[in-house]
Amino acid sequence: MKNKDIKILLVDDDIDILEIVGFNLEAEGYEIIKAHNGKEAVQIAKKEIPNLIILDVMMPEMDGIEACENIRKIPELKRTIITFLTARGEDYSQVAGFDSGADDYITKPIKPKLLVSKVKALLRRVKEEQPINDVLNVGNIEINREEYKIVSDGKEIILPRKEFELFYLLASKPGKVFKREEILDKVWGNEVIVGGRTIDVHIRKLREKIGDDLFKTIKGVGYKLEI
Repeated sequence: MKNKDIKILLVDDDIDILEIVGFNLEAEGYEIIKAHNGKEAVQIAKKEIPNLIILDVMMPEMDGIEACENIRKIPELKRTIITFLTARGEDYSQVAGFDSGADDYITKPIKPKLLVSKVKALLRRVKEEQPINDVLNVGNIEINREEYKIVSDGKEIILPRKEFELFYLLASKPGKVFKREEILDKVWGNEVIVGGRTIDVHIRKLREKIGDDLFKTIKGVGYKLEI
C-alpha cells in the first residue's frame, strides 16, 4: 500500500494543530481528513473508513476518549489504528486512552519530524498486515483473531485492541517466555516509542479481565502464559 492510498483522520478543536499536523503528513503523500470534535470524528470515520485516526482528548461535544470508544464499536473500523495526540500526559489519562481502544498515546508538544516517524511506524502495520481468520483455542478460552473476540467458559470478553493483541501473542505459544523487547516489537512495533510501564499496565488489565493465574511475570525478562 502506497502513502497516497492511506487515509488519515485528524481530530482536534485547535485549528492551528490541524493545519500544522495536516501539512506535515500531506507532505508525505497521505490523504488527510479533518474533524473538529469527537462527535464529528465518529461520523466522518464511519463514512470514510480511515487507516489511522489521530485524536485529541479534550474537545467540545464529545471528548476523544468517548469518541475512541464509539469508533471501536463500529465493525468496519476494527482494523483502524487509533492514536491520541494530546497535551494530557498524566498516567491516568494514558490508561484511559488505552482502555478506550487506542493503539498509542502521544503527548504534545512533539516535533513534526518525530510525529511523522511515529505515524510511519504505526502505519507500517497497515501495509504489512495480512488477513487472519484463525481461531486459537487455549485451555477453555477461544480467541477469534478475525473478529477480535474472546470467549472464556461461554462468556464473551471484550478487550481493547492492544490488550487483545498482547493476549493473542502470549496465547500463541503457551509456556514460552516473551521478552519485553519482543512484545514491544510485535504488539507496538519496534519504532513506536511507548513508556516503560505500557506492557505492565496492559498485563494488569488482562489479569483483571481474564484471570491472574494465567499470566506469569519473569523478572527482568518478560511474560508468559501458563494454562
